[in-house]
Amino acid sequence: MRRVVVLAVVLPLIAAGPAAAASGTLTQPLERQGYHLYGQYCARCHSTGLGPSLDGVGAVSADFYLRMGYMPLAQLGEQPTHRNTPLLSDPQIRALVAYIASFGGPAIPQPQPALGNLSQGQALFTEHCAGCHQIVAQGGYVTGALPPPLDRVNATEIAEAVRIGPYVMPKFTEKAISDTELNSIVRYVEYTQHPDHPGGAGLDFLGPVPEGLVTWFVAIPLLLVLCLFVGRRLSA
Repeated sequence: MRRVVVLAVVLPLIAAGPAAAASGTLTQPLERQGYHLYGQYCARCHSTGLGPSLDGVGAVSADFYLRMGYMPLAQLGEQPTHRNTPLLSDPQIRALVAYIASFGGPAIPQPQPALGNLSQGQALFTEHCAGCHQIVAQGGYVTGALPPPLDRVNATEIAEAVRIGPYVMPKFTEKAISDTELNSIVRYVEYTQHPDHPGGAGLDFLGPVPEGLVTWFVAIPLLLVLCLFVGRRLSA
């Protein structure tokens, strides 16, 4: 009978993986609260093999996916195509992040865009990010994924995405992009959210293709109509 009781206690911990097994060593109230939230919202996928292991992902990954509303997923295997309202409250997110951080891994980055260089940020963004997100950070299309627009992300979320590489986005370590360069990238992305308008209306800064279409299908026909009108007036 004792053996049955022991198995009844131990087997669920083994099935849940290191996350549940670590609960006995938690000393902080926030981590213990996060442990219960993990069992409620995360263990179904991340402790059964349906989702990736969270060992070593650190606070940075947990904070990014939860605050962007990407996790928990409504349907397993889907990629959220836009930012969603977070399912959990801010205190719940902080508790769950603290618990997942107890498995080890990097902390949440603390970017300082005010120390960055806007021109350098544009150059770095062009080199590393514009191929998917467009130079104006309005999102785009790639095979198997939809890079989102960056008009609603804050400095911390930008830095988190650079460091973890969500979904098909590449992960950039400090060797690939230093913290100083990351400050410049964050500053440029923040600039694209409220860009200057030196040349008039920017067509929502969608890029050269929409602007070219406006030229071909709006401006040129208007010029032709104007030429015909002036020509008729002169011939009269």
